[in-house]
Amino acid sequence: MIFLKTEDEIELLRQSNLLVGKTLAEVAKLIKPGITTRELDKVAEEFIRDNGAVPTFKGFPNQYGDPFPGSLCTSVNDEVVHGIPGDIVLKEGDIVSVDCGTYMNGFCGDSAYTFCVGEVDEEVRNLLKVTKEALYIGIQNAVQGKRIGDIGYAIQQY
Repeated sequence: MIFLKTEDEIELLRQSNLLVGKTLAEVAKLIKPGITTRELDKVAEEFIRDNGAVPTFKGFPNQYGDPFPGSLCTSVNDEVVHGIPGDIVLKEGDIVSVDCGTYMNGFCGDSAYTFCVGEVDEEVRNLLKVTKEALYIGIQNAVQGKRIGDIGYAIQQY
């Protein structure tokens, strides 16, 4: 069943998601060779809490009941999504996907972005360009009356 949101609920969702964007912007300032994903996570958690929210991912149980240890999910290079922040040191030419979630005023915000660490090669730049273009195709197709499968199909055709 689909539950439509009120204007007030939409505004609360917007606020939570704006905080996600601001958190990712804070993290982006720190992404450079030599920093660890654990350091990024610490800064993100502090920023989220200082802004009156709770990191959505931290403590969320996996299928075995073990709590997720990070406030962010960080995946470096070819690491599959939802990586655990740790002692991985970012190097020149890496890419790091940072997934951030916030819980504020009863609503969750969630978004991810892939950042370049310093200069990356042309193949990586092209991959990031094409995936961003595919995202915008998905967004253009996310309109009333369309199903998730329609959006996915539009992206696949790209």
